[in-house]
Amino acid sequence: MAAPALIALAHGSRDPRAAATIKALVGEVRKLRPDLRIESAFLDLAKPSLQTVVDRLVKAGFEEIVVVPLLLTEAYHAKVDVPAALAEAMERHPGLRIRGTSVLGLETSFLEVLDLRMREALKSARVRELDALVLAAAGSSDALANQSVARLARVWASRHKLPVTAAYASAAPPATGEAVRAFRAQGKRHIAVASFFLAPGLLPDRAAELAIEAGAVAVSEPLGAHPEVARTILARYAVGAVELVPV
Repeated sequence: MAAPALIALAHGSRDPRAAATIKALVGEVRKLRPDLRIESAFLDLAKPSLQTVVDRLVKAGFEEIVVVPLLLTEAYHAKVDVPAALAEAMERHPGLRIRGTSVLGLETSFLEVLDLRMREALKSARVRELDALVLAAAGSSDALANQSVARLARVWASRHKLPVTAAYASAAPPATGEAVRAFRAQGKRHIAVASFFLAPGLLPDRAAELAIEAGAVAVSEPLGAHPEVARTILARYAVGAVELVPV
């Protein structure tokens, strides 16, 4: 019997850079597991949809599918949109065994990726030492999701022995510009912002723009198609595949 197929389910964006990044990330996953059937899909604003990909896999003979949401927090999309999409897939294909996993989440291993992206951003900044860091995330109306980002910021602060604050691109304060200005009001001048987003798009761009306007010396690129993110996707898949096994 073939192993369950893996669908990497991203949020989706009108920005073509986002889809290109997801495609590259799925390519990294395929490098690690060339034996698996791995596809990408999007919840909204980009194609293919989850239903299109599920239809394709069922037509190809797959009876088991693991869906890994490419989301960094357990917020509305994870709690509402993903379960609704999975329920629709099961209605369309009675008998299909499909399992959604937990989101990618705020893995501390992603801090290594953040550090790499920050070093890349600082190459042109000509700054030897930083005074403070801002961890910029999407933001959510779900307070627990925002609190999880704030916790990761505290872990990052302990690693670098620097003050770090979380900031959000939407739905919650502070915005990146506000966070940078708050540090500057404390006398700090060399402030860098880490983009805790999976891929480029409107929100990361706006967060970066506000940060630079407020005086940040550098803003990193999103996590992107890094092997550590790919390994996390496969870790989520492994759990989902085990949960598909009948007991």
